[in-house]
Amino acid sequence: MACIMMELWWKLSVCFFCYQVVSGRVKREGHYVAAVYEHQSILSPNPTALVDRQSALELMGRNLDIYEQQVAAAAGQGAQIIVFPEDGIHGFNFTRRSIYPYLDLVLHLHSVKWNPCREPYLFNDTEVLQRLSCMALKNKIFLVANLGTKQPCEHIDPHCPSDGRYQFNTNVVFNDYGMLVATYRKSNLYFEYAFDAPPEADYILFDTPFAGKFGMFTCFDILFFEPAVNLVRQYNVKQVVYPTAWMNQLPLLSAVEFQQAFATAFNINILAANIHHPTLGMTGSGIYTPLKSFIYHNMESYGGKLIVAEIPVITPDYKTNLESNKIFRENLYHSYTMFTSASMDDQVCYKEGQEALCRVSEKGNEESSPIFYAEMMYDNFTFVPVQENKGELKVCANTLCCYLNYQRAVLTDELYALGVFDGLHTVHGTYYVQACALVKCGGLCFSTCGQEVTDATALIDFQLWANMSTPYIFPLLLTSGITLDFADHMGWKNNHYFISKNRTSSGLLTAALYGRWYEKD
Repeated sequence: MACIMMELWWKLSVCFFCYQVVSGRVKREGHYVAAVYEHQSILSPNPTALVDRQSALELMGRNLDIYEQQVAAAAGQGAQIIVFPEDGIHGFNFTRRSIYPYLDLVLHLHSVKWNPCREPYLFNDTEVLQRLSCMALKNKIFLVANLGTKQPCEHIDPHCPSDGRYQFNTNVVFNDYGMLVATYRKSNLYFEYAFDAPPEADYILFDTPFAGKFGMFTCFDILFFEPAVNLVRQYNVKQVVYPTAWMNQLPLLSAVEFQQAFATAFNINILAANIHHPTLGMTGSGIYTPLKSFIYHNMESYGGKLIVAEIPVITPDYKTNLESNKIFRENLYHSYTMFTSASMDDQVCYKEGQEALCRVSEKGNEESSPIFYAEMMYDNFTFVPVQENKGELKVCANTLCCYLNYQRAVLTDELYALGVFDGLHTVHGTYYVQACALVKCGGLCFSTCGQEVTDATALIDFQLWANMSTPYIFPLLLTSGITLDFADHMGWKNNHYFISKNRTSSGLLTAALYGRWYEKD
């Protein structure tokens, strides 16, 4: 009898363990399970038309129905937090008047403790908040969503709009009991005439029992110091939730490319949910760590995509593999120490297996390489062609000089170029950029360099470095099919920032140092 009971106990134990693993609820210590959903939102056929609240709720309800399904699916896979994209519930291209029926009331008072699911009677015009709260409560999951909100204001407020209300692009966070624990108002609006920027930037954190504190910001915010960079610096944030409605722009600002670069640059995790509208160039979501990513980029098909992944909790003393291997890598939000400056006429390279940069004794062929100019990212880049099987190149613009040491595995019928830009970007936003980029050109003519390209075959070993004037540098490494690769080494030495890679995993599209000189915006 004892043997029978023991055998039964063993079978039950095995079944229980299997269930835990399949459901994703057994997690490694120091890890958590995150989910992001790239949502193809159901849009208003005429967003500038004036509708009543009920009609607006009906449209948003159709999107919320999809959210509800995805929350349940994520929770079923053990997710502890799920992030939805910007504009996913209401859509976009509204006027200030036409969006008003779509707005929920949110007072943005940090002292208010409110569970919309359990206390729906406290405030009017909170139907969307109530549904989101109930999803979080029912599935015992932290939920991050974006919606339009309104907040009345008095005319004694010098910032109060003439219609007596603020309209904000807002992220909301609910804990696993359905409590509204955080709200964030987007600061850097991207041609969003229906919304107001808050009078002062929000720095919002929320605590979780599984990964500590998270920070959050939205879409275009990621390109600016306030609040994104300052939030990470000032509060030492290591986990970020990031709803976005990002239109991809190759070769330097595709969604997955820059999301990964931000995570790498600041040594943080980012949970990024993008909207899915391929005809508008909108796709690219992912769960990013400094050393690994779980991404979705799809310009071909329609429909949403749920990503669920287990990732390590990054703590203030967390070290990446690059750091543990003692490869020099400056922490971008600490003042960095410069070493003896290298002459601009000297080549600088990284030799494998050494922890110091070295000079190349022989001059490269840059003197024979013609300099040409082409538009890339709406900016006038200075280029030199990458024409040989291997070589060393240099190109400069203003005070910025870029250097490349490269070798191709096989010389393919593809044109690459090394480009540099050091100036104020003024199209679709105004901000100062220092960029050093190795890119595949759109064709075999120099005029095609800087065009959007999605496929490549050339496998290239490279070391890329530049005398950047800003410590805020985002390393980009994009490969064929809009996939990501990771640098072998990166860091500062001799007043130069460098990135190196031995053999990309697939054809190289972009290898770049994208610097943001925030003080010159």
